[in-house]
Amino acid sequence: MTLRPLSLLLPLLLTACKPEPPLHLYEAEPVNTQFVIAEIELNTYWDYILETGERYDWQAEWYYEWDDEDRRIWGDIGYSVPNAFNIRRYFTGSTPYDRHSRVTSDFIEGNTFQGEFYYGFWDMLVWNDLKIKEGVQSLNFDETSTLDSVTVYTNQSMVRTRYYVQRYTHAFYEPEELFAAYERAIEINRNHDGFEYDAARNAWVKRLNMVLTPITYIYLTQVIVHHNNGKIAGVEGTGNISGFSRSSVLNSGRGSNDPVAVTHQTRWKRNCDMNGEKVDIAGGRLLTFGIPGNACGRLKDGSELHDSEPHYMDLKMIFNNGLDSTFVFDVTKQVRQRYKGGVITVEIDMDTIPIPRRAGGSGFDAVVKDYEEVTHEIEM
Repeated sequence: MTLRPLSLLLPLLLTACKPEPPLHLYEAEPVNTQFVIAEIELNTYWDYILETGERYDWQAEWYYEWDDEDRRIWGDIGYSVPNAFNIRRYFTGSTPYDRHSRVTSDFIEGNTFQGEFYYGFWDMLVWNDLKIKEGVQSLNFDETSTLDSVTVYTNQSMVRTRYYVQRYTHAFYEPEELFAAYERAIEINRNHDGFEYDAARNAWVKRLNMVLTPITYIYLTQVIVHHNNGKIAGVEGTGNISGFSRSSVLNSGRGSNDPVAVTHQTRWKRNCDMNGEKVDIAGGRLLTFGIPGNACGRLKDGSELHDSEPHYMDLKMIFNNGLDSTFVFDVTKQVRQRYKGGVITVEIDMDTIPIPRRAGGSGFDAVVKDYEEVTHEIEM
C-alpha cells in the first residue's frame, strides 16, 4: 500500500505583473495587476529530528495501515493539495504595516489571480477553499470582530468529554484541512522599485515571499491491543484527545490559549501485523489547531514549544459480553514531541485487563501511562 507523504511545507509563489503605466495614470487610480500562484509541491512536513539524531520515520511506527474504507470515511491519509483560494487584500495607503480599515475579498479557482491595486502598500491574506466530502463544514471564520486578523474556530460536538477537561462538557469538532499565508507591506509603485522585468511576458514582475503553511495538524492515533483473543469486540467509533487549541489566527498561525478536547472517528481492525505479531488496533485520523499558544507549523524545533497542558486520549472499548469501558491514555509526552502532527501510539496487554462484569455502564475506567515510559501498566 502506497501512502501519500504526511508532511508538508507548501511554497506559494505570488507573481505580480505590472505593465508600464501610461502617462495619464495618477496615484489615486488603480493599476491592474496579475498574480500567478505557482504549483504547490508536497515536501516533508513531519521533519522531526529525534533524540538519537535520526530523522522521524512515521511509517515505521504506523501499524494500523490505511485501507479503502479509511479513505472512504476520511479521505487520503495525508494533506490534500489545495487548488482554490480565498484572498483578502488590505490597502494601507502610503503607510506600511498600518491597521486595516478596509478589505477587498477575492476567490480564485486554479493558480492565477488578477485584480486592481492602487499605488501604495498592501497586506494580503490567502487561505485554501475547503473541500467538504459530505455533511456540514466544521470551520467558522470570524472576519468581522477585527479587520486586522481572521480567526477560525469550531464548535462543541455532541460527544461528551470523558476526562480532564474542566471548562467544557463536550468535545469540539475537528477542523478541516486548512492552510494560510500572510504578507504585509507589499508595495505597488510607479518607478518599479522591487520589481524585475520579465521579457517573455513583457511585464514588470514582483515576487512575494509567501509560504502556505498548515493551520491544522494531522495526528494518526492507534491503540494497539496485544493478546486480545476476542475479549474486546470493537470500539464505539469516536475518540477524544484533550489539550488542543479551540481556534487559530490565520495571519500568524498561532493557536488560541483556550484548550479543548477534540473528537474524531475511530475504527477497529483485527489481526494486523506488528513485526510478526498479530494484534488488534483501534485507529483513526485527527485534525487539530495544535498546541495552545503556539504557531506549531512555524517552530524550528521542539525547544521553542511552550505547553503546560496535559494531553489525554480516551476511547470507549466494547467487550465481547456487550459491556463497555472507557480507556484513558496519557499521551502528553508524545503530543509534545509531535507538536505539528504525527503518530500517537498506545499499547495495552489484554492479559492484564479483566472483562467488565457490571451491567448498566462502564465496567471500569483505566488510565494508561505513556507506553514509552511504562508499558501495559493500568491504574484501576
